[in-house]
Amino acid sequence: MIKIGVIKCGNIGISPVLDLILDERADREDIDVAVIGSGAKLGPEQCEAATRIMLEQVKPQLILFTSPNTALPGPKKARDMIQPTGIPTIIFSDSPGKKAVEEIAERGMGYMIISADPMIGARRPFLDPAEMVLFNSDVLRIQAITGVINLVAETLEAVIDKIKQGQKPELPQLVVSRKKAIAAMKFQNPYAEVKAMAAFEATSTVAGLNVTGCFKTKGREAYMPIVGAAHELLRQAAKLADEARELEKGGNTVFRMPHGTDGKILNKKDFVSKPT
Repeated sequence: MIKIGVIKCGNIGISPVLDLILDERADREDIDVAVIGSGAKLGPEQCEAATRIMLEQVKPQLILFTSPNTALPGPKKARDMIQPTGIPTIIFSDSPGKKAVEEIAERGMGYMIISADPMIGARRPFLDPAEMVLFNSDVLRIQAITGVINLVAETLEAVIDKIKQGQKPELPQLVVSRKKAIAAMKFQNPYAEVKAMAAFEATSTVAGLNVTGCFKTKGREAYMPIVGAAHELLRQAAKLADEARELEKGGNTVFRMPHGTDGKILNKKDFVSKPT
């Protein structure tokens, strides 16, 4: 059995489900997953504490690390701690994390940068607990329908399989583009595919709006419409993604890829057929 450690410092859209997509039915016999998190903060102290617990108490054979903008000092501190252990590590981050990909690669670590994982509109007059949850639920819905989740699952399974065989895994160094994500969903209806493409691109645009509203705009009257518009655009992207899913369901062509108990990824399209 392979011990997998997931370290969550701060939050991006995929963070709440990264461990769950490895074992959606909780019946896999080949892996055991432990999760350690720092909560909403990702300063050096928080990242160091979470990483220390993972390394000293869990002692995983594979580490998955998630954070916003992994170029920040906190996530970098975590990498400083992990690197000497030689444990295979994959970093998951959003578009600002691109600034760290060369450094991550030089350390021999893998990465998956998800452009359709936008920054939230974190302005105090706008963002409350309900708005935060609604935003993240829309992000997750879009990632699931546009193929991001499938791509992550397939990529991780290839790494896990190598470790199970006692081999050194080839770690991904991947920026998750629209093309790569959509291909992983294997759409059959062309209209569903274009709706999903539109949803992915709109979601990527949301990040830029929120960066402008949160960091480049002064005055509540000026920044509130910007962050509000970003969240409205994400809502419409989620609706487009839903429409894509419904088109595939209507044609009985939804692609499903459940894990078997041995970790093998199965697949099917016909609703009542058995995964193989």
